[in-house]
Amino acid sequence: MVMHVPAEAHGDERGALLAFIAEQRGGVRRAVLGLTDEQASSRPSASELSLAGLVKHVAEVEQMWISLAKGEPPAVVRDQSNWHECFRLVEGETVASQLAYWEKVAAETEAYIRSVPSLDDTFALPAQPWFPPDGRVSHRWLCLHLIRETARHAGHADVIRESLDGRTAFELVAEEQRVVAEA
Repeated sequence: MVMHVPAEAHGDERGALLAFIAEQRGGVRRAVLGLTDEQASSRPSASELSLAGLVKHVAEVEQMWISLAKGEPPAVVRDQSNWHECFRLVEGETVASQLAYWEKVAAETEAYIRSVPSLDDTFALPAQPWFPPDGRVSHRWLCLHLIRETARHAGHADVIRESLDGRTAFELVAEEQRVVAEA
């Protein structure tokens, strides 16, 4: 769902990149608006994806990338034994808890990106078969990757939500704006 992203202050590239990341987060977040955990965890298509799983996944992935850029281990380590848990709620998890976690991750992302000396500074990619050997990427690349990753899943979320109850992204934007106005 395309929303208007306000222009950054003149020359504030970081602000622009962070605003586009936030816009895409909003698309995923709005997709669970008004749903129960059971509804958000349902899979209305042949896909294994659910809205709850998408919220959890994008939060974990964003946190993992920021940790990687900082040279720290991710909060959650995923491998073949637990990768499937990245896309579904497990015992004790709720949509609300995942949204709260993602809000903390988003604040960490903003603080980190604003603190790096230059978006041109690079960090090492992990030794994984899908990355080039000894690969490095810039913090600008990181922001663009987070936009791409989150936007991809925001599109999935739009389709899943409409499949669940027929509500479109436009209706959910209006609902969110109404709730905010009434608060």
